Amino acid sequence: MNQETLHQGVQLSFYCHTRARHDGVLMYEWLLERAKKSGIGGGSAFRAMCGFGRHGVLREEQFFELADDLAVKVEFLLTEAQAQTLLEAVRACGVDAVYAIAPASFASLGKT
Repeated sequence: MNQETLHQGVQLSFYCHTRARHDGVLMYEWLLERAKKSGIGGGSAFRAMCGFGRHGVLREEQFFELADDLAVKVEFLLTEAQAQTLLEAVRACGVDAVYAIAPASFASLGKT
């Protein structure tokens, strides 16, 4: 039986709007590219179906005029050191985004 190695690290999530841009690139694409350049093994972007932010405006996919400004979550599973390096790089570029960081345990299933 194959036993996975459980790693201890963090889940780093960034939140931005669908249309948000940095240096002319969509923010979620910019964050993924920046992480890739930093040697991070993977990340994903997820689009919200419905939500509201600090201004209290409820945005839903069903309303065409508001759906284009829904939130996107860009998520990474990393070591603490990788997370701090990525956060420092994002800060240095002056990115305007919200982030959350939480402890995480993770492993790979199947062939690596």
